[in-house]
Parts: sequence; structure tokens; C-alpha cells
Amino acid sequence: MSTYIHELPGWPGLHWNRDALGASLGFTRFMQGHLVGHMQGLGFGVKEEAELQTLTQDVLKTSEIEGEILDAEQVRSSIARHLGLDAGGLKPIDRAVEGIVEMTLDATRGYDRPLTEERLFSWHAALFPSGRTGVRRITVGAWRTEESGAMQVVSGSLGREQVHFEAPAAARVPGEMRRFLDWFNGETIIDVVCKAALAHLWFATIHPFADGNGRIARAIADMALARSERTARRFYSMSAQIRQERRDYYAILERTQHGTMDVTPWMEWFLGCLGRAIDGAYVSLDGVMAKARFWEAIHDVPLNDRQQRIINRLLQGFEGKLTTVKWATLAKCSPDTALRDIQYLVDRGVLTCSAAGGRSTSYALVVVPPRT
Repeated sequence: MSTYIHELPGWPGLHWNRDALGASLGFTRFMQGHLVGHMQGLGFGVKEEAELQTLTQDVLKTSEIEGEILDAEQVRSSIARHLGLDAGGLKPIDRAVEGIVEMTLDATRGYDRPLTEERLFSWHAALFPSGRTGVRRITVGAWRTEESGAMQVVSGSLGREQVHFEAPAAARVPGEMRRFLDWFNGETIIDVVCKAALAHLWFATIHPFADGNGRIARAIADMALARSERTARRFYSMSAQIRQERRDYYAILERTQHGTMDVTPWMEWFLGCLGRAIDGAYVSLDGVMAKARFWEAIHDVPLNDRQQRIINRLLQGFEGKLTTVKWATLAKCSPDTALRDIQYLVDRGVLTCSAAGGRSTSYALVVVPPRT
């Protein structure tokens, strides 16, 4: 009896109940169009900041799904530099961060170009610039080989491992990928959003690389979603939503890869996740709009580089209370300079001061009310 869908007769003839998906697909498409249209009506600066925030979350969260935590400042700075935006106070960026940023931007900025073996190999090489995953050396920029053994998705401690999925043998990968790429680049009668869902599942099932398959599968889905919207600009993050629903994501993948050629449940889950990602974009947009209102409200206040950097940090979500000591640490200046910077902003109504005195004194940004 067959165990995985790639072993079933007729693979990869995946199909789903189009009638069952009709309403949810139509609503999701409406939500996509509404968000893109809404963003087109906003000012240039707001759109740039919204896209920068979205892409930053996308890179951070697609890595978190795989258990890898990246430096958020490095990610944001790298994306800003690639987009030609003012990053402010760039710090050295790790090559691995640069690699996943380059892959993410190539997938979405180049959504209208064919997806080829060479392009996938370049993405994979960018993800693993050292040629290693952890301490283990892997084949980089090429399909996995038999030398790496069976490609399995495993959880559990040593001696208690649970195999959730085993991919096709390495000898099958070149042929499987040629078929996948021909389909992805070719004309199809299905809706492009459905194509994004199917591409994610199909690529993840082939699992053609020694590592990085999940991140690349999500980049391919984002590429197809950009095609569905005919725009490279990203204002919602599927990866951020998948990270929130990580348990369900892995569960539906496993059930589907153990199931039949009817992948309706996977398609339903993907469309639902996409809808929730778009909903979440409006929440993020509120924060971007609040930042824009704040900068507009203080545009007449001259600021030095340190003050600009720290205000930006506060607007992006600063954990804990801002004190003179923390300002000095973040701005890399003396406590006396930090106090002068802060007092200048308090005097001009940019910062408010807590009632506590002495070392317990903390500061916060003034609240700019929304426009009515």
C-alpha cells in the first residue's frame, strides 16, 4: 500500500473540488484587490514603509518557521539597502541574512521572469553561503544526491524519532523538477492563487534540496501570489501568518502528503491562511500610518542622527522602558550626551517623562491622535 502521494499512481495529478473552493477563492481574490487598491491611494512614504515592514516580517518569519532566528535590524537594513531606501545607521550584515533577503526579493521583484533550475540553484546557494547547515556540510546550489541518504522530515529526540514524511529518492529529483518547472512556467487554466497553493505543496513534496526546502517553497508561493496581483510590491506576509499557525501548517502538510490525489483540504487551508494574512496587513498598516503621523507632527523639530535613530527604534516597537542609560547604550554615546538628547526632545514635546524621579525616570514618545 502506498504511503506518500508521490508514490501513488497518477502522481503528480493533484486535483481538488473547485465548487467547494469557489466562495473562499472569490472572497480571497476580493481581499487581495481591496488591499492593493487601498495601498495605491496612500502616499509614497507610507507605501515604502509598509513594504519594508512587510518584507522584513516575511524574511524573519519564514526563517523562524524552520527554527532559525535572524537579527531583525540586520534584515530591515539589508532590505532597505536593496530597495534603495534610507536604512539609517547600518550595522554589519551577516551573509546568511543577505542571502535570504536576496532570494525573497528576487522571487517577488522578478515574479514575471521564468523560474528555472539555475534560479533555484542561486536561491539555494544564497541561503547557505558557507556550504553548511549548522555544522553539517551539504550540497549547495544543486539537487540533493543519494549520498545524503533518505530525505526525511523528522521530529523527536535521538532514539525516539518520528518520521513525518519521506521525499522521493534523489534519482527522481531532476525529472520531478523538470515536470514541476514546466507546469509552473506554463499557461494553466486554474486561478493563479490556486497555483500558488499547489506550487507550495508540490515543491515541498519533491523536497529537491538537502536543506532549505520550506523557505524556497514559500518563496515560490509568494512569487505566484505576486503574479496573481501583477505587482512586485508586498503588503502582506504569508510567512508571518504561517508562523502564527505553524502547528496547523505542518499538520495539514503531513496529512496531505499521506493522503490521496484530492488535495481540497490543503487548498482550503492555504486560502484561509492567505485571507488571514491579508487581514493582518491592515493591523500592520495602522502602525505604519501612526509612524507617518508622528513624523509629520514633529517635522519642524531639528533632530540629530542619534535622535532620529532612537525615535525610529521606539516607533518600531521598543521593549521595556526607555531610560538615559538605555539611550546611551543604543546611541553609543555618553550618559551626559544621552541626557541632553532626551531633554531637548522633552522640551519640544517629542518625549514625555514619567513621574518617577532619579534613576527610575523613563521616557516615551508623545501620542499623536489619528486624523478625524
